[in-house]
Amino acid sequence: MTQSELSRTVKAKALKEEPYVIEATQAEREALSKRFALSELQSLRAEVTLTPKSNAVVAEGRLQAGWLQPCAISGEDFAASADEPLHFRFVPARSDFTPEEEVELTEDDLDELDYDGDSFDLGEAVAQSLGLAIDPYATGPNADATRKEKGIQIEGEQDGPMADMLAALKKG
Repeated sequence: MTQSELSRTVKAKALKEEPYVIEATQAEREALSKRFALSELQSLRAEVTLTPKSNAVVAEGRLQAGWLQPCAISGEDFAASADEPLHFRFVPARSDFTPEEEVELTEDDLDELDYDGDSFDLGEAVAQSLGLAIDPYATGPNADATRKEKGIQIEGEQDGPMADMLAALKKG
């Protein structure tokens, strides 16, 4: 695995009681911008509480981020943001797992992150959460004007004289 752009390694057996605060530096934000195809990652902050629970470490907190991304239609940059709860579990990697084995997953299993050794990367988990918060097909404020200019219709929308007549009939 390659090194994370936002690496914050935590030892599973030496957890602190106060929340872990992760704030991305300028260089980390630039690297994450490239990774997630953003024009600019303006801010990234997460506050996470880690709690040991049987053989896992439960992480709960909040992710806040702001960025500029290109509109999927016009290509123009527009501002977007996320303010979302975080919830995942770090679990030791299973050494007895075989790829052919069928595994039943519960809802809790969907947010499990395996780790090897005695530590895990909390920063990478936050970076992955950011990636999930970004809508790669988001459209900016000028998307409708660009669609109209290029002659692209939105499914279900009508344009032209017939559409005007239908709209008048609906009102009437």
